[in-house]
Amino acid sequence: MVCAFIGHRYTPAGMKEKIREAVIDLIENHGVNMFYMGHHGYFDGEAREVVRELSEIYDIDYAVVLSRLPYQDDPFVLKFTGHTVIPDDLGKKMPRFRIIYANQWMISKADYVITYIDNPYGTGAARFASEAEKKGKIMIKLGEL
Repeated sequence: MVCAFIGHRYTPAGMKEKIREAVIDLIENHGVNMFYMGHHGYFDGEAREVVRELSEIYDIDYAVVLSRLPYQDDPFVLKFTGHTVIPDDLGKKMPRFRIIYANQWMISKADYVITYIDNPYGTGAARFASEAEKKGKIMIKLGEL
């Protein structure tokens, strides 16, 4: 089973612990063993930290889904060597649409989606959470909405 993370760039204090509780539940009670997350903002960063830490305890894997093509000696990609994935055909997308494509790719792979959405207006995160819900993904909502 696969889980993806979709959320706002900024998160309130205490979000990391909420993410940890949700991830442990998915691993222990729902058989999730693969996690995909982006690389923009605090929510993605906290998800990455939690899943990386738990990968040392549980038999799980994770990948940071890149929304830009890495360049030679890219420090971001080197930091996550072995734990990155580039969605098929990303290079064929216009740069401004690559985050959209990467989020859609994650949603297409996921059985579960952990979200942090506290503002539904004008945000990509809210749009992608809604898209995931419409596709029948099992939603774990850590935000207010």
